[in-house]
Amino acid sequence: MTNTNFYGMGIAPGLLEVIEKLGFKVPTPIQGKAIPFGIDGKDIIGVAQTGTGKTLAFGIPMIQQLQHRRGRGLVLVPTRELAMQVKQALENVAEPYDMRIALIIGGEYMGDQILDLRQNPRIIIATPGRLIDHVKQQYVRLDDVEILVLDEADRMLDMGFTPQIELILKYMPKERQTLLFSATMPPPIVKIASNYMHMPVRVEIAPTGTTAASVSQELFIVKKDRKVQLLQALLKKYRGTVLVFIKTKSGARKVTSSLKLKGFKCAEIHSDRVLEQRKEALEGFKSGKYRILIATDIASRGIDVSGIELVINYDLPDDPDNYVHRIGRTGRAGEEGHAISFATTEQGKEVKNIEKLIRYAIPVAEHPLAEQEFQAYVSGSSAPGAQKQGRPWKQNSKGRTGRGRPGSGGRSDYRRKGSSK
Repeated sequence: MTNTNFYGMGIAPGLLEVIEKLGFKVPTPIQGKAIPFGIDGKDIIGVAQTGTGKTLAFGIPMIQQLQHRRGRGLVLVPTRELAMQVKQALENVAEPYDMRIALIIGGEYMGDQILDLRQNPRIIIATPGRLIDHVKQQYVRLDDVEILVLDEADRMLDMGFTPQIELILKYMPKERQTLLFSATMPPPIVKIASNYMHMPVRVEIAPTGTTAASVSQELFIVKKDRKVQLLQALLKKYRGTVLVFIKTKSGARKVTSSLKLKGFKCAEIHSDRVLEQRKEALEGFKSGKYRILIATDIASRGIDVSGIELVINYDLPDDPDNYVHRIGRTGRAGEEGHAISFATTEQGKEVKNIEKLIRYAIPVAEHPLAEQEFQAYVSGSSAPGAQKQGRPWKQNSKGRTGRGRPGSGGRSDYRRKGSSK
């Protein structure tokens, strides 16, 4: 049964008032299923795609329980950007209860974090490496943590944080509540669940590889040296906010420079940017100072910005799972979104791996450029092995359709809502 509001889920009346004042009316599916179990003190394995409201799914039970406990809560996240967003979301809910929250992340001055820890925060939000630094220097103890949240657990394991997570768990009491949230469930996460959780309840909203039904998708076959030109053409067609994913830091810098020369308001975010630069880029993107954000995969799960109209995969991700996380930045909380991916004629295998994961054949779109040479290339006359109006690689689409959006029943078009005709 779907919850039509937050009542009847075990949430305390005072917290319900806070939720209502913040404008939350209807719980998302993951919130509706996870919050009652969390309030009951059960361990939870929550599987849900990005943009489904997981922060409140663990934040509401944590804040309610900490009002009646002496211990504290710990939230582990993979990236600094995600940590900052989780802190902001929890502060909005915890503010009426004067519940101090400390942010412990790399890239910021240790001294300020030490001062925050000395204020005895009730909730700590941290990236694993920096938290261990503080633990080893005895600036914080974890033996009073009563509620642990592993947020975006699969991403933390992908980034090589498994040893750090296991070390952190050794510093914590065995008697605690553990809430694990992840978009996928690879074997290492199953191992963590079996070793460190007590009879966890599994709450799954969508199977691994499921993309939001509200996000339409399309594919452009393009030469590598024409990607920038195609990107610029699409950015003129779409007038809303655009998030562009690029594989490398150097590539992000080059594309950002080329777009700025053309007069586009854009910023870049990747691991070579210091924390203040990353904060400024993200805040500028949220506020409208920058219409376009160029990012590496550091942002595939670290950006929670509502209203992103378009996600462009300028480069295909190495891991098909990251395709799901990337396009999950648009179409959040049921809103409509659109995702465009660029692929060269040599990347048929990469495209097929993505389509196998998402169980959907991404439709090939026509280029919005008028040059005869470019159109000839797209149609196949200048691309060896290319099929006219189709894919330049063999495609077995048995049982699948080339629709713009899973379940939409029609072909997508680059001239969508918000684009110029």
